[in-house]
Amino acid sequence: MSGRHQDNKPNRPLRTGWTTGACATAAAKAAYQALLTGAFPDPVTITLPRGGTAAFALATEVLDAAEATAAIVKDAGEDPDVTHGALVRATVRRAHEGVIFRAGIGVGTVTRPGLPLPVGEPAINPVPREMITTALTEVAAAAGLAAPAAEVTISIPGGEALAAKTWNPRLGIIGGLSVLGTTGIVTPYSCAAWIHSIHRGVDVARAAGLTHIAAATGSTSERAVQAALGLPDIAMIDMGDFAGGLLKYLARHPVPRLTIAGGFAKLTKLAAGSMDLHSSRSQVDLDALAAWAGEGGPATPTACAAIAAGPTAMAAREAATAHGIDLAAIVAARAKAVAMERLSGAPVGVDVIIVDRQGGIVAHG
Repeated sequence: MSGRHQDNKPNRPLRTGWTTGACATAAAKAAYQALLTGAFPDPVTITLPRGGTAAFALATEVLDAAEATAAIVKDAGEDPDVTHGALVRATVRRAHEGVIFRAGIGVGTVTRPGLPLPVGEPAINPVPREMITTALTEVAAAAGLAAPAAEVTISIPGGEALAAKTWNPRLGIIGGLSVLGTTGIVTPYSCAAWIHSIHRGVDVARAAGLTHIAAATGSTSERAVQAALGLPDIAMIDMGDFAGGLLKYLARHPVPRLTIAGGFAKLTKLAAGSMDLHSSRSQVDLDALAAWAGEGGPATPTACAAIAAGPTAMAAREAATAHGIDLAAIVAARAKAVAMERLSGAPVGVDVIIVDRQGGIVAHG
């Protein structure tokens, strides 16, 4: 799984890359072809799930009588993926029938229910498994075999250390990375891996029978809400900026109680209806803050003007406080209402906690 996206996205078209699943498929296909024919294809070409092909140069070629190993250096394009530059290696041995998957060094094993793979299985996701099976079927057919019969071990040296930068330990994927990818292509800054991780976090919490989860916009708010509510790690969802991705999924896969935690500025955007809270895709509406303060509350026209004039969300909140207005509480209540509306009647109770930069809780609505 990918790490956090960065804010320094270049202002130009970005180069796409290849998923770990695509790299594993190419390595497995090359190794199986060498095992059957004695020669490695280099480059090796695979078919992508949604059509088209991709060619990969081999970084490793090892062949003996019992097995063949090939490896690809992952190129994630210009996406800030923690696995960019990692070596994705496949070792293929003959089997009696079918395609058997094994986790090698640096590839995790599933230890909790709720993921798209059974407990005990290597963390090679369903689509990469399908891609590998399809590629090996092509090789088998070319060699005159009715079907592939192979044991495929995927390894990513250094993967266990890289996995510490992902959600894998929290999701119960132990020992390394997941082999991911539904299209084979990494689109820079698409954040698909992060949203995928949000969904899997909900799945794992539901499978564990949890009735209360907390979704935080960042590490400070996560620490604060976890300490305040006494929730286990498995209940914590690293929502980041993707409130919409979380709420849309929970509408279809509900958990009885959801606490949303974040900083004042991020949750002001949610209160205004934004579902993507990133600074490049939504902005704090200072006029809306002023209007909320004045709707049936104690805010005078002078106070509203001072709030609207604040250059930042923090300045607006400070101006409100100076006029005796608890703007954080107002934002928390509005963010809660927006979240409940987006849940579309799903049986999910919502509360919102706003956390300051020091980790203190300033509102709970």
